[in-house]
Amino acid sequence: MTEIVSLFGVYLMIFLFGMTVMRLGLNTASQHTFKKMLLKYTNTPWKGFLLGILITAIVQSSSAVMVILVGLVAANLMSFRQSIGIILGTNIGTTITTEIISFDLDQLILPFVLVGALCIFIKGRAFFCTGCAVFGLGCMFLAMNGFESLANPITSLSWIQHFLQMTNNHIFYGLGLGTAMTAIIQSSTATTAIIMALMNENILSLSSGITILLGANIGTCVTALLASIGTIREAKFVAMAHIWVNLFGVAFFLPFLNLFSELINVLTYLPDVQIAHASVIFNVISSLLLLPCAGILASFITKIHGRKVA
Repeated sequence: MTEIVSLFGVYLMIFLFGMTVMRLGLNTASQHTFKKMLLKYTNTPWKGFLLGILITAIVQSSSAVMVILVGLVAANLMSFRQSIGIILGTNIGTTITTEIISFDLDQLILPFVLVGALCIFIKGRAFFCTGCAVFGLGCMFLAMNGFESLANPITSLSWIQHFLQMTNNHIFYGLGLGTAMTAIIQSSTATTAIIMALMNENILSLSSGITILLGANIGTCVTALLASIGTIREAKFVAMAHIWVNLFGVAFFLPFLNLFSELINVLTYLPDVQIAHASVIFNVISSLLLLPCAGILASFITKIHGRKVA
């Protein structure tokens, strides 16, 4: 058991390391423009929404964008209301990573790692950024293979079997597991990768995998919440908005979980791709439903948390 847990920890660290390196390259390539864009094109919720999708798709981290948002609001460079559209956009932009890692590119792992590492050590910003992105992606695919290889050994443990069986039978266990895992490892993408590996080995049912995925969307809010500690009241509102947006989305989807699962099943029969598609559809629908209500949402958060976070 110790060996299995240790290997799982190693693969998780490889995945997080790869994701961090990939983001470093993407951030370095455009770090000078992000804050300017956020400040310039957020005068309406729709502009902020589209910008949130774009920047998060480039950075590949909704948490990173949320930390930037909290910092901008804390510095009084942006109002809390301006941040609502961006928050909704980040939830969609981050789903691109899950679609990428659902591709079957096992044969490209070694070339990605070698070519990426070579580019990192070649002089020039373009080579460095490209190398980081390619090397990081290779590490993420390597970790995905590791997760899949450990899926059966891990689930052969009786207590793991019992717990996974509970998530298959009770949706709130799945929600709690997804929330806790993501809050601990600080990455909803890593949680989704683990779900994909278990799905590929037919260990989790589709509805259970989707439920854990929904929980991961709640758990990812912890990063912004931590970033808001010690800041002004409006910066704390940004973190609370991120939480409420995901809570509203999960509450909307849970009653239709079986119907949602059937829809995903129609779209594709591949388990890992099913989870990737579920992530996209959940975030797109949730964000589009809340976007017209951005002003109401801002007023709701201000009223509910106005005194509590002051």
